[in-house]
Amino acid sequence: MTHNKDGNVMSISNGAKLSYGIGALGKDLACSIIYIYLMYYYTDVVGLEAAFVGTLFLVARIWDTFNDPIMGMIVDNTRSRYGKFRPWIVIGTLINSVVMVAVFFTHEFEGTALYIYTAISYILWGMTYTIMDIPYWSLIPALTSNKKEREQIVVIPRLFASFAWFVMGAFGMKAIDILGDGDSGAGFAKVSMIIAVLFILSALLTAWKVKEDSAIATKVSEKINFKDVKAIIFQNDQLKALIGIVLCFNLAMQLAGSFAIYYFTYAMGDKDMFAVFMGFAGSAEIMGLVLFPLIVSKLSRPMIWRLACVFPLMSYVILLLAGHFIPENTLLIGIAGAAMKFGSGFALAMSTLMLADVVDYGEYKMGMRSESVVFSVQTMLVKAASAFAGFLTGIGLTIVGYVPNTVQSESTVLGMQVLMLGIPSLLICMSYLIYKSRYKLNGKFHDEVLAALGRA
Repeated sequence: MTHNKDGNVMSISNGAKLSYGIGALGKDLACSIIYIYLMYYYTDVVGLEAAFVGTLFLVARIWDTFNDPIMGMIVDNTRSRYGKFRPWIVIGTLINSVVMVAVFFTHEFEGTALYIYTAISYILWGMTYTIMDIPYWSLIPALTSNKKEREQIVVIPRLFASFAWFVMGAFGMKAIDILGDGDSGAGFAKVSMIIAVLFILSALLTAWKVKEDSAIATKVSEKINFKDVKAIIFQNDQLKALIGIVLCFNLAMQLAGSFAIYYFTYAMGDKDMFAVFMGFAGSAEIMGLVLFPLIVSKLSRPMIWRLACVFPLMSYVILLLAGHFIPENTLLIGIAGAAMKFGSGFALAMSTLMLADVVDYGEYKMGMRSESVVFSVQTMLVKAASAFAGFLTGIGLTIVGYVPNTVQSESTVLGMQVLMLGIPSLLICMSYLIYKSRYKLNGKFHDEVLAALGRA
């Protein structure tokens, strides 16, 4: 990012944009294998009880409630020749890559050691992922303050991230089966090691090519403390509204995503449908992101969020009907996956954009600009949604009487439908209602905030 002699913002180079996006590709390959497959790996490969796994996920995320904002404070207080963000992107990636691989060696343990290793390695994974994820996303409001340019930039890392999820969802199990050659544990371990190498290379490229705008970065001259962190989070009414909006939406997506492999394997009786569903879903999410800059130039942001919520609801209805009447119809399953993630593409771009706007609003309202503390909330919400989804999946599977690797009873199948379709539908509706009633950084008011900061 540079400025001309008059102080006007000049465009970020295409090389920097591409390098930033590639960083998301490696980063989300490393987290998607956790979010999509870890529950399945723990229950069906390692042999852990679903309730134990779900409880572990929840406990780890409770810890992250404290850990993530602290990491945000550490990043915001960093002063180095390489900026605030890039050193932590590199450090966090190196550490998290090692821990991520270690997680997928859990099957090598047994007895009491198995439970201890599972708990420690998973909690460490969450902590170390935070180290690099927060500074990565915190770069967005530090790259430019131009409203239109932000709307374009947020799409790029989200596109690469969605492609990573598409690859992992559509081809992850096949790669695990091929590399494992009949040993699922070995397959998971080998895939995780390949991902770790890609993760490290992508982070190094991002740190090398992407630099924050010094004019924006210098807005924060004093270091923040724990009291400031509390104020940044709890006195920012728009951040609190955004937490409710994003948590509900992400929880719906994560619950459907984490439960999908069980749903298609046992409720619909065809494990191969999972790859079809995830393949169409990933492609549609990418399409939603590609179209976002055009859509946001034609429609208001509230209308875009409404669409983001409508498409997943359509998906759940299609899945319900397909499951009852034509469960082997590949096209309908593909359409359902596409509908769910097409809306998610809009939501991903919108939520990142809204967080960047909330950073400006916090500076406007309280005089404190803190990219990393605000964006630590995003990291915390993604992990919290995954944890609650894992907890609900684990506890839910236990409640409905799920037994691994066998045909399920009718009542169990019904319970799976409620977990996969019913609860996510309610959460999507809640997300929209919170957005409509509480979030106001749109239109005229948003322009007033930027004008007051001298960035209109």
